[in-house]
Order: sequence, then C-alpha cells, then structure tokens
Amino acid sequence: MTQNERGFTLMSEAYKSSTLMSEAYKGFTLIEILIALVITGLMGAALLGLQFIISQNQIVAWQSYISVDEANTNVTSLVREVRTAKESENGAYPMALANDQEIIFYSDYDFDGETERIRYYLNGTQFSKGVIEPTGQPATYPSGNEIVKMLSDNVRNGTSPVFYYYNGDWPADTLNNPLSTPSNLSDIKLVRVLLKLNTDPNDPESDYILESYSQVRILKENL
Repeated sequence: MTQNERGFTLMSEAYKSSTLMSEAYKGFTLIEILIALVITGLMGAALLGLQFIISQNQIVAWQSYISVDEANTNVTSLVREVRTAKESENGAYPMALANDQEIIFYSDYDFDGETERIRYYLNGTQFSKGVIEPTGQPATYPSGNEIVKMLSDNVRNGTSPVFYYYNGDWPADTLNNPLSTPSNLSDIKLVRVLLKLNTDPNDPESDYILESYSQVRILKENL
C-alpha cells in the first residue's frame, strides 16, 4: 500500500470515528424535549394534587376531632346539669319542657347559689344552650333575658330525637319507655341524650354518635 493510500485510509477511519461519536452524543430532538416537559408537568401536577388531598383530609379529620371534643364537653355539662336539676327560685317543678329536640329545666349550672332556667335545643344542624337568670322577688325568668350560646353547628340528627325520656320503671319496663313526647313531666326520671355529629354533611357513614344518660336525682323515688 502506497503512502497516499495509507493516508486516505487513516482519514476515512478518522471520519467514521468522528461520525459515530457525533451520532452517539447527538442532543434530544424538539419533540423529545416537549414530551419530557409534558411528562414532568403531569407528574408535578399529580404530586400537588395528592398533597392537596392529604392536606384536606387532615383538615377534615382535625375539624371532626375538634367538633366531637367540644360536643362531648357540652354533653358532659348537660348531663351534670340535668342530674342536679331542682325547683326554680319561685318553686316551679324541676322539669319545664321535654320534647324530642328541646329540653327545659332548672339547675344551678354556674354554682352561684341561684337556680337558672336552662334550655338545650336543636335548630337544623345547630345545637344551642339558653340560660335565664332569675330576677326580682318573687323570682321570674323573663324570656327576653335568655342568653343563647351555640354549642355545635355540625349536628346531623335531622328529625330524629336528641332527647329521650324514661320513667322510674325503666329498664324493666320496655313497653312504655322511652316516653312519648311531649312527655308528662312528673313521669320523667331519666334523660338520654343522643347527638349525631359530622363536619361533612355529604358523608353520613362517618357520623359520630355521642350518647349519654342522666338521672334526675331530686326525682328519684328509691331514696
């Protein structure tokens, strides 16, 4: 092989090597870059969506916990107040009203030595408490003086009772208990409270049932 032929062969091999390296290190095409950007964007959106869902679930769970905790505290107070119900300052009977979704009675709920008129009631999804302090001599309880506080706005009882009433023969007497409402006040010896709580009105399967019983001590017949 002549020197010229050898030189031409070397140049050909160098060109081939350069071509192969060029192909090996060739950059992405515009279509490939666009596809990569779309995939990256979709993955980012999916991660953001997942994070949002997790955050929302955590918020709902926290709100539910707060709602149930507050309702539990309020029901505990209700039970104590019913248990210690007594005659009003003007001698009225301890129980004043006993309906499915409203109860009125007299009790010294704030331990100030005076008996207040206390009302618990459900209006839609709002469970509230109203208190009237006695005034004058002889004592009166003006309805215009009632101070109302909403205890919960996540009650899902609908038309179902919040309050159930039982006579002194319960639990042996299941035929006449719970008492029909409005109940004969003199028959009531025990009150049952049942609240269905849920911060999500569209998820009835997640209703939290809060239930408690309270015996009116002053009306017990077996003392």
